[in-house]
Amino acid sequence: MSSTTTNGGQQLNYVDHGGDGPVVLMLHAYLMDTDMFAPQVAALGGDFRLIAMDERGHGGSPTDATFDYWDVARDALALLDHLGIERAAIIGTSQGGFVAMRAALLAPGRITALAVLGTSAAVEDPDVATAYRGFADLWEAQGPVDALLDVNAAICLGETDASAWKDKWRTVPAARLKNNLETLVGRDDLLARLGEIRAPILVLHGSKDAAYPVARAEEIVAGAPNAEPLVVVEGGAHFLSLTDADAVNPHLATFLGKLP
Repeated sequence: MSSTTTNGGQQLNYVDHGGDGPVVLMLHAYLMDTDMFAPQVAALGGDFRLIAMDERGHGGSPTDATFDYWDVARDALALLDHLGIERAAIIGTSQGGFVAMRAALLAPGRITALAVLGTSAAVEDPDVATAYRGFADLWEAQGPVDALLDVNAAICLGETDASAWKDKWRTVPAARLKNNLETLVGRDDLLARLGEIRAPILVLHGSKDAAYPVARAEEIVAGAPNAEPLVVVEGGAHFLSLTDADAVNPHLATFLGKLP
């Protein structure tokens, strides 16, 4: 069951799945919500206390105010404060990876480990940013028509059935989608700061990721001093934790199983 708290007036929706194991906060991708991590809850819930948060501007944490991923990272830390949790690991997919790395930079003593999937520490490619802004303009002009939903599903979920997610996407107001997307394409560069992330980090990436090439994952592994060897999931799509959970979950279990 979801619950809410606030950070500086920002509503934060979250689900604490409970358990006595090490705490793992799960941060979802753009246009997604806490349900994205259902495969991890099923596979890892017996060994870890899994907590999923709707990130600012998504799901049950709505906002139409401008924000950046540092704000969302502070939301995540505020949620840990609310729950009385001093230290936690983070799993972050795509956008969730952006937030996870920033949380580790803001509070290095609190983040015990990071597992990031289908993500990047670099700024958005300018041509891609322009295309995404055009997508948001079309959403505003036409509404969430099937053609736009199909494009989004192909980029994010590959060949995975996206019908349930498309139903959710249809409810997203155009202004909120544009605001959330502007946060994504306007994010700052973390490449020069990866050396400050001292927590162990596991990077997983799909070979068929349609949003970011494997080179973005290689940059994180090269720059983070305590990175595990890169895991490339053959045929894996962008939202890897959801689309390729059977391939991903054993790596997550082994990596997180090293936590004290």
